[in-house]
Amino acid sequence: MRPSLKRHQRYVFTLALRFTKKREEAEEVAQDCFVKAYKALAQFQQQSKFTTWLYTIVYTTSMTFLRRKKLETYSLDDDAVFIEVKNQSDLKPNLAEQKSQSYYINLAISKLLPDDAAILTLFYQGEQSLEEIAAVVKMETNTVKVKLHRARHRLKEKLESLLKEEVRELL
Repeated sequence: MRPSLKRHQRYVFTLALRFTKKREEAEEVAQDCFVKAYKALAQFQQQSKFTTWLYTIVYTTSMTFLRRKKLETYSLDDDAVFIEVKNQSDLKPNLAEQKSQSYYINLAISKLLPDDAAILTLFYQGEQSLEEIAAVVKMETNTVKVKLHRARHRLKEKLESLLKEEVRELL
């Protein structure tokens, strides 16, 4: 695998895992993505960022796989975590707090629709701009902006619901 592709190996796998839900299937999708990317690498014309081009391959390959499997859900594996936490204080959370936050974020994301999860993943973990995400998911930039806003709202609702359930179980 070329260094430019190898550098993105973990993220490609993580994104594939979010769609497929199963590690074995994610490995298959990720492998397909790298084969496609490697074969098409010579045709990459640098009209967009390399990551946008690669994530487009991941997105379309994952969507094709999902259509084939007719899956409508998505999940994360414990080692495929992303956290976008706005810490209100100057204190950094300890490892246990980070794992707890990751757990709830992952659980909430697993309950979102694949499109919501993809847009959140590309924006926060992939650090893609709205324009880059629009190119990946083949939507207008304003549509992506609206979908991102709605996905954030749905994620917040899922997190609130999960945390209320946890509090009830503790009491």
